[in-house]
Amino acid sequence: MSSHIALEESRHPVTEPAGETTSRRGFLIAAGAAGLCYVTALGYPVYRYLASPAEMASSASAVTEVTLKDAQKLPAGSVLMFKFGPSPAMLIHHADNTWVALTAVCTHLGCTVQYEPQLNRIHCACHGGVYDPRTGANVSGPPPKPLKLFKVAVTDTGVEVSRA
Repeated sequence: MSSHIALEESRHPVTEPAGETTSRRGFLIAAGAAGLCYVTALGYPVYRYLASPAEMASSASAVTEVTLKDAQKLPAGSVLMFKFGPSPAMLIHHADNTWVALTAVCTHLGCTVQYEPQLNRIHCACHGGVYDPRTGANVSGPPPKPLKLFKVAVTDTGVEVSRA
């Protein structure tokens, strides 16, 4: 027995479905545009995060002095957080009546540091960095550089903090 497969031509012509169809070119253009939007949506915040330290440094260099009105009344053993340009800074009034002003930005990854007078240290909670509250020197942890010191002048009307 021989088997024969009969191939028959369709008697019904193939027609395109009603409505518009997307060509391969149109699909690829749409997919590329969607991918570009996706990359831009993810890339822009990353760019802003990485570019921020450089922008802050350039705008911070424009500020050379800050006067903190009535800061001379700050009790010994306490701290006053303030802005030096766009960057956070701290003014520490030590128990021995000395004054120190430092940047409050960790040199490791830019987190804001906190003064802990009971432990006599400046601490970065992000990665455990520790700084000396009198010199800004890094004592332990990952910070690669010390905190920047500012000049401090106490007057009758406030405390003047300027670049060292």
